[in-house]
Amino acid sequence: MRNFDIVTEYIKKHYDTRDFIPLHVPRFRGKEKEYVTQCIDTTYVSSVGKFVDRFEEQMAEITETKKAIAVVNGTSGIHIALRLVGVNAGDEVLTQALTFVATANAIIYNNAFPVFLDVDLDTMGLSPLAVEEFLDKYGEIRENGCYNKGTGRKISACLPMHTFGFPVHLDELISVCNRWKIPIVEDAAESLGSEYKGRSTGSFGELGVFSFNGNKIVTAGGGGAIVTNSITYAEKGKFLTTTAKQPHPYEYFHSEVGYNYRLPNINAALACAQLEQLNTFLAEKRVIANEYANFFKTRGIKFKLELPDTKANYWLMCVELETKKERNAFLEYTNGQGVMTRPIWQLMFRLPMFESFQKDSQKNATYLEDRIVNIPSSVR
Repeated sequence: MRNFDIVTEYIKKHYDTRDFIPLHVPRFRGKEKEYVTQCIDTTYVSSVGKFVDRFEEQMAEITETKKAIAVVNGTSGIHIALRLVGVNAGDEVLTQALTFVATANAIIYNNAFPVFLDVDLDTMGLSPLAVEEFLDKYGEIRENGCYNKGTGRKISACLPMHTFGFPVHLDELISVCNRWKIPIVEDAAESLGSEYKGRSTGSFGELGVFSFNGNKIVTAGGGGAIVTNSITYAEKGKFLTTTAKQPHPYEYFHSEVGYNYRLPNINAALACAQLEQLNTFLAEKRVIANEYANFFKTRGIKFKLELPDTKANYWLMCVELETKKERNAFLEYTNGQGVMTRPIWQLMFRLPMFESFQKDSQKNATYLEDRIVNIPSSVR
């Protein structure tokens, strides 16, 4: 068992403090106060305002997609995105068990069934090979789409998540899903600024969803965004997330069940100021990642790095320990010394509400669950 005192001391020096070092905190260096004050001065602090429009324009520009829809958080964005591609009650969605709970929750919000498939060791995200093997065994193409022969349910979507900002193997995943006529929705909640072969994550699927929670690389306090190249999806998504209200100068007529998933203008103001600094944050994070990589190499500890042809945003940086026992020792020591570290999530099928859903071997996911630890990753 290695001693972790040198690691802890390095991280404290790295962040130039002897006090408690959190995992990830936001940095407000731009026009955040100015834009929020403008909201207050104009009284447009709620669900409409110029900053909501600006935020949507910025997100479409950053991701190089045709439209973006501002929503109150990433989870609500995934909920709606799945509905837009045709996920109905009783359908199935292929996804990964190694993820934050929001990914699986959003499937349940549509009264659909998650199918948990394995991840790749290098990306920690949904494995195209695992998807292909599952579909070769259980998939059946019918006139209106792909079905699971084992359950008889329609497989209406595939929902990969770009873990900690590391893009999944998108070319291979798209190829498999196209062959089986399954639309892809990208859970890009953690990957704002990440790229796959020069393109933004979130722009490859039918829709992509981002999060602006307080611990993300860019924050609105909360907030989320759906991006898409489909004007039809964008218009329908905006309609559903704004209570399905028909436009009228003064009448209130809602033509179907909608959702109050609107992003307040005051939160959008914060997001706009943060997005203006995104490239700076990304550059600074790459410096930190390179410093960490060089340090951990000398300690014989594996630091997770981006793959060729990808650009990770290094939202939450992580190390891979040799065993679960070593992982636990690392967690206990660092947290005891005031350096916040955190294990990767427990696999979704270990949670009581998801334990009955179909899954494959989860060999890689289990391996990573036992070994991956996030370390302090804030921009300094």
